[in-house]
Amino acid sequence: MTNDKLKRIAITGGKGGTGKSTVAILFANKLVKEDKKVILCDCDIECPNDYLLLGQKLRKPQEKVYAEFPKLIKKKCKKCGLCAKTCRSNAIFQAPGKYPVFIKDLCSGCGACWIVCPYGAIRPNKEEIGKIYLNKIKDLRFRAKGFYLITGMAKAGLEETGPVVSKVKEFALKFAREKKADFILFDTAAGTHCPVISALLDVDLAYAVTEPTPMGATDLNLILDLCQKLKVPAKVILNQANLGDKTKIYPITKKFGVGVEKEIPYSKKIVEAYSKGKLLNINF
Repeated sequence: MTNDKLKRIAITGGKGGTGKSTVAILFANKLVKEDKKVILCDCDIECPNDYLLLGQKLRKPQEKVYAEFPKLIKKKCKKCGLCAKTCRSNAIFQAPGKYPVFIKDLCSGCGACWIVCPYGAIRPNKEEIGKIYLNKIKDLRFRAKGFYLITGMAKAGLEETGPVVSKVKEFALKFAREKKADFILFDTAAGTHCPVISALLDVDLAYAVTEPTPMGATDLNLILDLCQKLKVPAKVILNQANLGDKTKIYPITKKFGVGVEKEIPYSKKIVEAYSKGKLLNINF
């Protein structure tokens, strides 16, 4: 049975370094102090850092994430080229009269090649592509004891990380329902690439974190455009709002009809808490 009261919120941003993870943790901390059960899911799987900012360690993974990649059985292959013609990711190269070559970095693991092969010359080969970790955040200051961190981590060097994000989200949502959580916060990667899209899909609201700089404005435009295309309602959080030029941000928010939900001024206290992994000490 699903929890209809579960609110799915993404903390995102087109540009790295704007304080997206800091905002995600401060927001989670605020909700927990209001006696809400919160799941924070770090979907920045190539470089997760929420656990560091919360002073946690990643020990034994809760689950491993696997994907299937094609493997050629040469004695069955007739070099017909059908697999290369079928691959929409251009992950199969085949020179005339030669065996097909699979380019794993481009492969999405969709399985079309082994399904379409009429000779059974391609079989799926299961490989580990990531891990999922679970931490319960224990803090005596919390009246409610319902704060969990789920961390996704992709295998080093993995190019196609979207499937790992999808599995991490699936695990997090199932766990949130089991715990009857009130909120699940998805801390996405920076940018607008496939892993970010995977994290943003099916959320109720996205907070786009930006800063008052020309690059911050440019990337805010990109992430709000993506949210609009995905039909995800969005609001803006302006970090380090007392630095730079805020007037560069307002034309972007006006263009997309979104509001600035909160302005966070530069704070040495936040910087120190960030560097020491003690962001739970900061009120949002």
